[in-house]
Amino acid sequence: MKTKWIACLVVFALFSCEDLTEVNKNPNGIEATDVNPDLILPTVLTEGAKAYTNLGFGDVAGVMQHTQYDAWADSHNDYNWYDQSWSAYYGVLRNNKLLYDRGVKLDQKFHQGVALVMKSFMFGLITDLWGDAPYSAALNGETPGIENSQAKFDSQEDIYKGIIADLKTANQLLAEFDTANPGYSNDVDVIYQGNAMGWRKMANSLLLRYYLRISPKLSSDAKTGIEQIVGDPAQFPIITDPEDDATMAYVGNNADDAWPSNSVYDASGSNFRRIKMCATFVDKLESLNDPRLDLWAKKIEVPLVVDNTLPAGTDEIIDGVRYLAPDVVDGVIIDTDPDYVGIPPSFSALPSAYNMNPTPGQLSYNPHVSFLSDMYQEAKGDLLKSRLISAAEVHFILAEAALNGWNAGDAEEHYNAGVAASLQTWGLGDAYGDYITQPDVVFNNTQQQIIEQKWIASWTVATESWFDYRRTGYPELTTGISAKRDRLPLRFYYMQAEIRLNADNTSSAIDKLEVTGFSQADGKNSAWSRPWLIQGTGKPWN
Repeated sequence: MKTKWIACLVVFALFSCEDLTEVNKNPNGIEATDVNPDLILPTVLTEGAKAYTNLGFGDVAGVMQHTQYDAWADSHNDYNWYDQSWSAYYGVLRNNKLLYDRGVKLDQKFHQGVALVMKSFMFGLITDLWGDAPYSAALNGETPGIENSQAKFDSQEDIYKGIIADLKTANQLLAEFDTANPGYSNDVDVIYQGNAMGWRKMANSLLLRYYLRISPKLSSDAKTGIEQIVGDPAQFPIITDPEDDATMAYVGNNADDAWPSNSVYDASGSNFRRIKMCATFVDKLESLNDPRLDLWAKKIEVPLVVDNTLPAGTDEIIDGVRYLAPDVVDGVIIDTDPDYVGIPPSFSALPSAYNMNPTPGQLSYNPHVSFLSDMYQEAKGDLLKSRLISAAEVHFILAEAALNGWNAGDAEEHYNAGVAASLQTWGLGDAYGDYITQPDVVFNNTQQQIIEQKWIASWTVATESWFDYRRTGYPELTTGISAKRDRLPLRFYYMQAEIRLNADNTSSAIDKLEVTGFSQADGKNSAWSRPWLIQGTGKPWN
């Protein structure tokens, strides 16, 4: 027995003297310094695009009243937010930094350019959502010799300026790109399939987005930047045709790469079933005879009819129509539109009960409210795409710039082109002639009309509409009785983990927020406090 113990001790001693960092290596792994950037690129693009869609088709669609949930609704409908995390966004950025670093090491200008575009897109999203945030020191965690356990927060102004500088550099790198660059394979580019011109157009279109974003605070910079882009299309090509939109199609092979509301991989079907059209959006589309409503939403299954001639207490379905006596609906809010009905925003703590639903609750299937169209329960489809920036958005940006008196073309022409591009995006280009001639669609030379059409065109990407709303106050939206506040929120809360682990830097960022009358018990770190971008603007509400 003693001999066996001695042998064991000898073996342990031999291995304990060896460096564990050398022993604990994955023989099938690869060092970051050796990785092929083509292996990183698809992850950056798909994860970034999915994160953006999850926002614009998720809770922000509730804020901007495209949709309402009829179950698990307090976050989507009522802004009961507490701890939104930016971890996923920084996860994309960490991979993106490796993509950029490997592009520099291998002198691959395409990868460098794409990485700078995606860096700008993701950091733009972070600062748009939160305000000040880790930026210049955010991705140094694995850099030798740099202490980065508590990354400093850069000002929102500096982040936007950094984004603009990076997009200009990206445009130049992509202009210099040689498609014969060794080691490049275009099948990994899920957005532009290796087309450098597509990425240049995206970079410069994002420049337009961020110039307009900062215009309330840095008007001169915004005007000069937009006029430079419009004045030199050879140097600054932009997206003007929907065929050049920056989109990522969902392939639907599994739950991770399928449209987020699909019922294919969600056995319960609740991801689709709980989403309903919002009354605000439905009413606007109906008032404009907008053909997109028929594509995006389903007609109600059972219309309601209130008939004064019916005996008291009558409530019956005849030939697919539910007939109600006036006393049955006394004191109840209902919508008797025979075609489309949306749930009002923040309607109640039990939104599934709306419009006399006979089966309220989490398993409800309300026949009196419009579901989204059936394509949104598919895993993939021709129209099921992440839309990062589009021709419609670009034309509406330029329409607004022209309305400001900037040298950006004709406001009406860009407005009309924005409407046409959105209709074309959804396969409804033939409807343009009839739609654009309607009295409430014909251009009336106002910012409000431009922003409202941009809001309609932002279906599934409502995040951009939220940022426009903060800047302009349009569309004019009101909250419902169950909303956490009776104004729409302005930003996301800094999360508790960041406050706890990076206390000094987070505290400094919070101190720079401007408290409003709706910050209330939240204090400065409130979804109703103003970040730098809208401080002093009086927008979107007082």
